[in-house]
Amino acid sequence: MNIESFDLYNPPMDFIDHVYKYYKLLREKSPIHKNPDGSYVLTTYKEIVSVYRNFKIWSSDKKIDFGAKFGASPLFEHHTTSVVFVDPPNHTRIRKIFQQAFTPKSIRGLEKDIINLVDSYLITMHEKKKFDFVSDFSFRLPVDVVCSVLGIPSEDRQLIRDWAHKILGALEPKLTPKQLDEGSTAVVNFKQYLKDQIRFRKTHKDINNAHEILSFLIEAEGLELSETELLHQCIFMLNAGHETSTNMLSHGLNELINHGDQFKLLQKEPERIDTAIDEILRFQPPIQINNRRCLETTMLENVTIPEGTPVHMIIAGANRDPSQFFEPEIFNISRSPNRHLSFGLGIHICAGINLARLEAKVAFLRLMSSFKEINLLKKPTIAKRIRFREIKEMQVEVSSF
Repeated sequence: MNIESFDLYNPPMDFIDHVYKYYKLLREKSPIHKNPDGSYVLTTYKEIVSVYRNFKIWSSDKKIDFGAKFGASPLFEHHTTSVVFVDPPNHTRIRKIFQQAFTPKSIRGLEKDIINLVDSYLITMHEKKKFDFVSDFSFRLPVDVVCSVLGIPSEDRQLIRDWAHKILGALEPKLTPKQLDEGSTAVVNFKQYLKDQIRFRKTHKDINNAHEILSFLIEAEGLELSETELLHQCIFMLNAGHETSTNMLSHGLNELINHGDQFKLLQKEPERIDTAIDEILRFQPPIQINNRRCLETTMLENVTIPEGTPVHMIIAGANRDPSQFFEPEIFNISRSPNRHLSFGLGIHICAGINLARLEAKVAFLRLMSSFKEINLLKKPTIAKRIRFREIKEMQVEVSSF
């Protein structure tokens, strides 16, 4: 195709199957690509980093974009209240509360619980031998963990998963009337569910210390947080806390299976786990696209970006930019340094970065030590989503040592 005519809102039919090919073409032929709607698509590491670092020019506030997209809907309320889509000073205020909750001590305190969860899944996997890795592992772990830190009953995980899919699915470049309706209904139901949970916690203060993060958020209500902000930060944590981690675990195992030498290397040398996690995140970023809006006319390379113009930062393109990464199309768990952008950068860097790394570390080390081999029974099913790179189904077979 003529890459100059590429439209992120109407990509080619084979885009999902060949997404990295298209982003490579954009990076090489049209790195600051003007989309037909007037927005710009960025695919180079250098330009995306420059946008991330200059929050005074490049705004995360989505009221203009989401007003046009969602109207006066519950989806608009949610996505314009979540910490990820607001600018300072509100971002600074809300982010500070998250930083108090996600302390290294609180994260370390979850390690034993995460190990116990993983080991319980492994028992079932040993018994089954053949199973869907997504439903039996990569979906279950992040949901169980985030339900734990927010005090949400684990039996509600499928309900939360369904709501999250509909709310986050509305962030895809194109939105149908059905998606708008389902996403808005999900926000309403999610808010009522959380109101009930928070009301219970407020009347049973003896349990508040068991789930430190939710305790911090509840205590901040009326002081640093309004009720609306409290509810939407909880929704954001439950959604983002499992969606991205699920995709990281699914893609991580898929790449390790597809690169058998790397699988065996990690089994033999588990001390490579930290660089392995970074390479998984670089090679298959769970969130492929981020967005900003230009607050004043500025330049990117030799292109003038007018005030008010949205830009789409293609993380999946930057993470494979050969100007930053040696042999970027090769999956190498020993890669170092590896300054990928999958957790973002600057003031909006992922607040749950340490929790996500801990989940991945426990999961992959336990999997590598529990099974001699893990093989695909068929090609994994990739969801028809552009912003989130999701494996919907991944049938595998395991063999023990």
